[in-house]
Amino acid sequence: MNALPAQLSMGVASFSAEDPGGWEHLAKQARLLDEAGFDRLAVSDHVVFGEALDEYGRPEIGGQAGGKQPTGPDGHWLEPLTTLAYLAGITSRVRLSTGILLAALRRPAVLAKSAATLDVLSRGRLDLGVGVGWQRAEYDAAGLDFAARGHLLDHTLEVCQTLWREQRAAWDSPELRFEAIHMMPKPLQPGGVPLWISGTVNPRVVGRLARYGSGWIPWGPAAADVTTAIRRMKDALAEAGRDPGDLQVTGYLPLVRDSQGALDIARTVEAVPGLAKAGVTDFRVSMRLPDGYAAALDQLSALAQAFHEAA
Repeated sequence: MNALPAQLSMGVASFSAEDPGGWEHLAKQARLLDEAGFDRLAVSDHVVFGEALDEYGRPEIGGQAGGKQPTGPDGHWLEPLTTLAYLAGITSRVRLSTGILLAALRRPAVLAKSAATLDVLSRGRLDLGVGVGWQRAEYDAAGLDFAARGHLLDHTLEVCQTLWREQRAAWDSPELRFEAIHMMPKPLQPGGVPLWISGTVNPRVVGRLARYGSGWIPWGPAAADVTTAIRRMKDALAEAGRDPGDLQVTGYLPLVRDSQGALDIARTVEAVPGLAKAGVTDFRVSMRLPDGYAAALDQLSALAQAFHEAA
C-alpha cells in the first residue's frame, strides 16, 4: 500500500456550455464536498477561447486524442483563483485545487501574490495544478508565444517558488530581472503552495516535476493507463535525481453502478487498494449528484466513508 495518505477528490462545475443563470450550484457542490468528508475539490481554467476547438483532439500540441472540448467558444468559464477564493469563504476543511491552471498566462509575481493570499485566507488549503494547455488562442490573447509555452511555465513556477521561499528575493533571466524584492505574506504551507504538474510521461514533464512538483496529474495516455504511467514516471524521476517516494498522483476512481443504474459504493471502493498500491494518492471521481441537498449529502458522505475505510 502506498505510504502517502489516499485522498478523495471531485471537480466542481465552474464552467457551463451556456449561461447557467447563476452559480448557486457551484456553491452548493462545494459545501456538499466539504461537509461530506471529501478531501479536495478542483476547478478548471480557460481565460479566453478562439474558434479552432477541434485542436483539443491533437495530443501533439497538448490536447487529447479523441477528446472534445466540453463547450463552444462562448462557454462560460469562471476564473479559477477567483472562484477558489469564493469557495474558501464558504468551506472550512476541503482542499482547494486547480486542475489545471494555465499558469504561464499570468505574470509570475502577480500569480505568486494571488496564490499566497489565497493560501493564507484558506488556512493552507490551496494546491495549484498547472499545465501548458492546448489552445494557441489563449497565448495569442495574452501576448505570449505558444511555441514557448513549456519554457514560460517553467519560468513562472520558478519565480513563484522564489518569491514564496525567499525573504529577500532576486531573479535574473532574459525575461525578467529583479533584486531585493520582498513579498509578504508567504503561503502558510512550508515551501510554498504545492504544485501539481499535469502532462504525459515525457522529458519536459519529468524535468518540471523533478524541479517543482509535489504531485502529478497524468494526462492523455498516462491517465488512461495510470498504473503503467506511474511506474514509468517514478523510474524517470529517480533517474533525474528526484526521490519519487513522496510523489502524489491523481487517478480516476471508476464508479460502479448496479443493474438499476444506482451507484454501488461497495463495489466502487474495491478498486481503491489496488490503485493506492500502484501509487495513486488523489482519487478523482466524476458523478452527477442526486437532486436535493440531503440526498446528495447522504450519497457523498457514504462514498467518502467507504473510500477512507478502503484506503
